[in-house]
Amino acid sequence: MLCGRWRSRRRQEPPVPAQVAASVALPRPPASQNGSTKRSGLRALKKMGLTEDEDVRAMLRGSRLCKIRSLTWQKERLYRLQEDGLSVWFQRRIPRARSQHIFFLQHIEAVREGHQSEGLRRFGGAFAPARCLTIAFKGRRKNLDLVAPTAEEAQRWVRGLAKLRARLDAMSQRERLDHWIHSYLHRADSNQDSKMSFKEIKSLLRMVNVDMNDMYAYCLFKECDHSNNERLEGTEIEEFLLQLLKRPELEEIFHQYSGEDRVLSAPELLEFLEDQGEDGATLARAQQLIQTYELNETAKQHELMTLDGFMMYLLSPEGAALDPAHTCVFQDMDQPLSRYFISSSHNTYLTDSQIGGPSSTEAYIRAFAQGCRCVELDCWEGPGGEPIIYHGHTLTSKILFRDVVQAVRDHAFTLSPYPVILSLENHCGLEQQAVMARHLRTILGDMLVTQALDSQNPEELPSPEQLKGRVLVKGKKLPAARSEDGRALSDREEDEEEEEEEEVMEAAEQKRRAKQISPELSALAVYCCATRLRTLRPAPVPPLPCQVSSLSERKAKKLIREAGNSFVRHNARQLTRVYPLGLRMNSANYSPQEMWNVGCQLVALNFQTPGYEMDLNAGRFLVNGQCGYVLKPACLRQPGTNFDPECPGPPRTTLTIQVLTAQQLPKLNAEKPSSIVDPLVRVEIHGVPIDCAQKETNYVLNNGFNPRWGQTLQFQLRAPELVLVRFVVEDYDTTSPNDFVGQFTLPLNSLKQGYRHIHLLSKDGASLSPATLFVHVQIQRS
Repeated sequence: MLCGRWRSRRRQEPPVPAQVAASVALPRPPASQNGSTKRSGLRALKKMGLTEDEDVRAMLRGSRLCKIRSLTWQKERLYRLQEDGLSVWFQRRIPRARSQHIFFLQHIEAVREGHQSEGLRRFGGAFAPARCLTIAFKGRRKNLDLVAPTAEEAQRWVRGLAKLRARLDAMSQRERLDHWIHSYLHRADSNQDSKMSFKEIKSLLRMVNVDMNDMYAYCLFKECDHSNNERLEGTEIEEFLLQLLKRPELEEIFHQYSGEDRVLSAPELLEFLEDQGEDGATLARAQQLIQTYELNETAKQHELMTLDGFMMYLLSPEGAALDPAHTCVFQDMDQPLSRYFISSSHNTYLTDSQIGGPSSTEAYIRAFAQGCRCVELDCWEGPGGEPIIYHGHTLTSKILFRDVVQAVRDHAFTLSPYPVILSLENHCGLEQQAVMARHLRTILGDMLVTQALDSQNPEELPSPEQLKGRVLVKGKKLPAARSEDGRALSDREEDEEEEEEEEVMEAAEQKRRAKQISPELSALAVYCCATRLRTLRPAPVPPLPCQVSSLSERKAKKLIREAGNSFVRHNARQLTRVYPLGLRMNSANYSPQEMWNVGCQLVALNFQTPGYEMDLNAGRFLVNGQCGYVLKPACLRQPGTNFDPECPGPPRTTLTIQVLTAQQLPKLNAEKPSSIVDPLVRVEIHGVPIDCAQKETNYVLNNGFNPRWGQTLQFQLRAPELVLVRFVVEDYDTTSPNDFVGQFTLPLNSLKQGYRHIHLLSKDGASLSPATLFVHVQIQRS
């Protein structure tokens, strides 16, 4: 049985006019105007209002664009927009599976004009910038650097992709579903005769990830075959799709509140909103939702909501698990920096492992696109007097320090206006340190913080709001007294990371250089002065708030075990950066949750390595406008707090999640028609150690299209303000580890109660639309 309150009696409502009820009781989506699956993609473009757009029409015809990989690898390839308006087909020298010949618009991070990528700056000098464009993708997929035959053709692709992506972003979940199913319909129509035989219908079902019983599928087929000719066409196809896309669980909920007339009045919708626990549930709000989501104009005029309108609402952002109010900046941004979790990257320059992977300025751009606010620069002596960045004493490639600073200038504030911290790991001698300082000043200009904002309290940390659009340098600071050659008279500013590397890897000359600090570079460490954390015991003179400690994950875990509350108090006033162990050769990550539990602000992860750790990071910073700053809970901000994550106290919150159904899960092997997923759902709780737990449903055999569970999972929580909830869908396997299908992670405090859709993401964080989970959430606080 579904969650929710079954009503013993209905509220007394004005009777619904019979002609209205009749006209809206059983709504149907409009059928294709010509019933042609061959033109279903073009129909989708028409619905997007783009069939007559000249740029889109040119993309549909296709263009021969030159793909640039290096000075010697420059190949002309055909690129053509698919008729679904959502994907681009491209030619390969060696034909491969269909899925390897297309990319999807929803996976594009950005489209840049001219020489605005590392690849085109290095290898595209022979081509006019007006003919060049770069398609940057989400996740780990490499940029696509292209050169068009003419500047006008390049502009057609830039403008066309911008229009298509804007329309895609504006599409409702229902429109996305319509696009999705019709694209598969087009593929299943093997002879392109605009008619669907039962064999083609079976092929369609396998494509959309459902292994339906032949007898049941044929009965459904025959129900729609009104012409009785063993072919579906026109409105028969639309009727079949309507039956296929039915949501019985939503109909059941709808009928709980609508009663026999099969429409929701505004007061009935209000009752549903109140049962959902919606804040600000009023009759006016219910009326507004009807006007926003109802598709039937007659129903809308009478302030009624049909089942279709109800589904539109529940599939919208307002019906999602994530609180829409938390998707913009909603927290107080006027507190000191130490009171925020700050999205942070380790070895930001790497695009792969830290042993032999390539370094790239593109890695910084991608980190900023993911909301990162603290990036790392490993600086080493370079040829020609120019500092370079790479992972020292490894085979990773090298990039110029000045190129990285230019990338910071151009891309750091594209997504978020709040301050960026450059964490310098400095291995350069005095001369090249001075060059670094010069590049920072000349390239960043007024962006760079070079002196305290408040001359009265120069060491007090300012707020993110005060530092909007500014760049901070985290580095070593010379003490008041120093020798004439610039060498520090004390090594107390030397952070642990560099100390460990010196002990293991560096030669004597590098050791000597690493202990030298250039006055020019030292002057730029204003609010983030690198300091070694020697003890958490109270000192006669408390450390300055502008002093930042860097700890390895091992050292941080030791402090958490041995001095949890003292570490929390330290982090209430000071910034602490935590980084992965150097032994993680493949750039694997640690769980950031342990560090957040004690208030560490700069929990640095390898952004290039997907996994549950980066899912947690994305979930932590999903809220507050994805600006990269999240206000810490009050228990981690108060200087005299008694909070200890190892002893958080008794349970205070019960979280109950009923996993109901899933919709349109992706196929894991798109090239193998018989490969159908056996999905299960796991709900994970990440928080203080005693709260951490995971529970999962049974698996559903051979159904990734509309699996149904109806299972309840419950969790007792002691520190709910720190909890992240991760929903994971996996493909069950009896003989090997389950395969990942999709996930979504968010803070418990941003999880809405009631019936909610969870919009799943891929390993790389890209949307898997229209794939969703449908759940009921109940949060009981004591």
